[in-house]
Amino acid sequence: MNKLQVNQLITSLYKAVDKKDLNYLESILAEHVNFRIGNFDTITDKRTALDANKKFFGSIDSMKHSIDKIWSVDKDILCSGMVDYIRHDGTGHSAYFSTQLTLIDGKITEYFVYADISGL
Repeated sequence: MNKLQVNQLITSLYKAVDKKDLNYLESILAEHVNFRIGNFDTITDKRTALDANKKFFGSIDSMKHSIDKIWSVDKDILCSGMVDYIRHDGTGHSAYFSTQLTLIDGKITEYFVYADISGL
């Protein structure tokens, strides 16, 4: 992927995540995806990854990611930035995050999110 395509992928991914769009995630994840957020265990299949995202999305009112950096090496894409969460009680929590993706044939096969979500 060229730099423009990488930037478009990250922009689309985080727009979808901020909208809690499970349909987009379903379209971009490989059937056998390794997914992990924070200190949770790694999930190794698409259906379970989608269920975990659905559960996480339901645990907060909203979120907004701001991307600071995006870079790629071969089939790996990395990004970092800040995420602002709004809890169901209306209070906020912000955290730095970084994400590591691996793409094969246009699908995400590895999706690792590093963020301290313990404050949620």
